[in-house]
Amino acid sequence: MSVGVGTLLRQWRSHRSISQLDLAYDVGVSPRHLSFVETGKSTPSPGLLDALSSRLDIPLRERNALLLAAGHAPRYTEESIDAAAMSRIRGSVQRVLDAHHPYPGLALDRTWNVVLANESASALAALLPAEVCGPPFNLFRASLHPDGFARMTVNFDVWAGYLLDTLRRLVRVTGDPRLIDLEREVREYETVADLDRRTAAARPGRPTEPALLVPFELLLGDRRLSFFTTLTTFGTPRDITLEEMTIELFYPADETTERAVAMMQG
Repeated sequence: MSVGVGTLLRQWRSHRSISQLDLAYDVGVSPRHLSFVETGKSTPSPGLLDALSSRLDIPLRERNALLLAAGHAPRYTEESIDAAAMSRIRGSVQRVLDAHHPYPGLALDRTWNVVLANESASALAALLPAEVCGPPFNLFRASLHPDGFARMTVNFDVWAGYLLDTLRRLVRVTGDPRLIDLEREVREYETVADLDRRTAAARPGRPTEPALLVPFELLLGDRRLSFFTTLTTFGTPRDITLEEMTIELFYPADETTERAVAMMQG
């Protein structure tokens, strides 16, 4: 059974903790009219839906769903990263990743499936068993699974905490069922369950000075590598694929890692 546009809007407004009165005034419509929209007594125009979506910070994928629910045509395309129309952008992203070699670089979709990678990232992925690698290769799954990077992550508790916070934030922002299922899945991993138990049992102690960045510390053979990451998104996207894409680049967090990676390159 399809969900009406009024119900969807009401869900997003509740999700963002905004009252009907505040939302109405923010977008310049009467509270009575917004009430009629939410109860299904009035059909919102595309312009009103655009204003409401902007105020509620609704992602493009869900904006299309609102337009369709109201009987309007969707406004936003969703081109595959492999489509001809995306060739220039795909090439530009791949050049960014390749230029980052010898350090790992990835392009991720909304659920953090890897859509593009450089040689360094591919070499790291090759260290994992096939059952962890997909397809698709999902960075949350590969990082948190007991047979994934978790078994070689020195600071797993800290790094996993960052990943779980990121996944939780993505669920809250998007409400995407795929992310909800993914969060449920990784929460059942023994590595994550053990982390939850340790966190629950931890006693507050003397506060320590927080690190400037959360590092990803990896033990490869006798080499301990430490990286920090940056996340980059596209500005002013009008395509769903581009809005949902994130570029993650890993940088050496110390001179030891910088030297080790240089030696590994021969």
